[in-house]
Amino acid sequence: MSHIAIDARIINSSTGTYVERLLTYLQDIDTVNQYSIIVPTKDKDYWTPKSPNFKVITADFKNYSLPEQIGFKRFLDKLAPDLVHFCMPQQPVFYRGKHVTTFHDLTLLRTYNTDKNWLIYHAKQLIGRYVFKVVAKSSEYIITPTSYTKTELLKFVNIPDKKVVVTHLAADVFIDKLTPYEHPFKEFIIYVGQQSDYKNIRRLGDAHQKLLVTHPDLGLILVGNKNAGLMSNEKYFTDKGYTNIHFTGFLPNTQRDWLYTNARAYIFPSLMEGFGLPGLEAMGYGAPVISSNATCLPEVYGDAAYYFNPTDTDDMTRAINDVLIDDNLRASLIEKGHQQIKKYSWKHTAQQTYDVYVNALLGK
Repeated sequence: MSHIAIDARIINSSTGTYVERLLTYLQDIDTVNQYSIIVPTKDKDYWTPKSPNFKVITADFKNYSLPEQIGFKRFLDKLAPDLVHFCMPQQPVFYRGKHVTTFHDLTLLRTYNTDKNWLIYHAKQLIGRYVFKVVAKSSEYIITPTSYTKTELLKFVNIPDKKVVVTHLAADVFIDKLTPYEHPFKEFIIYVGQQSDYKNIRRLGDAHQKLLVTHPDLGLILVGNKNAGLMSNEKYFTDKGYTNIHFTGFLPNTQRDWLYTNARAYIFPSLMEGFGLPGLEAMGYGAPVISSNATCLPEVYGDAAYYFNPTDTDDMTRAINDVLIDDNLRASLIEKGHQQIKKYSWKHTAQQTYDVYVNALLGK
């Protein structure tokens, strides 16, 4: 029996679905090894284990901070697990215990968000480049959600191909747990997720305004937490005099999923992704997906999405309009989406991750 610690400090974040689903399904796979699930104090009740070999413990160390490098290392040294799974690259770089790391993407190194302080953000990027390289080399294994991210990581740092294991994410559907969301539109398209610059929301707004010429009742609903990125986009649309755009702020999953179910389409305009989970979620709820053709998205969505060039607003407008006016195309995307989502399973993700743990513990 081994003691495995899972650094789940991001469980209540935009990437937290991965952590929460992994933990939930991992309990069904491993009933022998002892697990310590590390979360911030504020999130100690966010996830409750159902298996006696899983225990939630708390640790409060800010990402990419000196306390993380020193204090979190001391915390882990005292805990003395046989293996640590860091669910994000940020971790104490001088930790010498056995560990595996999940790299979701390399967006920190490849993008800049204008709502951030320029100097602080670029300093964080420099630190991130160092941390990413050290972590990639010191980890027993690296887990990535797509082959695209694996390829990008192998270009970034010289490590053996066999050290990087692709474990796709998945999307659970709870069709019986939907709550209507009141909105002002007769019909609408939606985007769900954070609104950093690389998410390309302003071009989506630009495309939507062009669509109003032929679809005057079409609303654009943007679902996501009200943070600096969202408020910056809201100001951009207001200054431009744009209409029929609605920001929901945070929504519980039951309302978010109702919007998926009732949308004319889900639009994913992103310039860079590590997986693109919201599009897969949308497919599960019967929304046709119209997606950027950038980075990993064609790998994840296959022929179940209708693609556009994310840097070309006219092409985005064209793709959305095609799906809105062609009932056969829309029906085909919905059916293909239902088939595509069946290719992914959180249980399979958890099983692959468990296999990585076993191999790391055995030193394979």
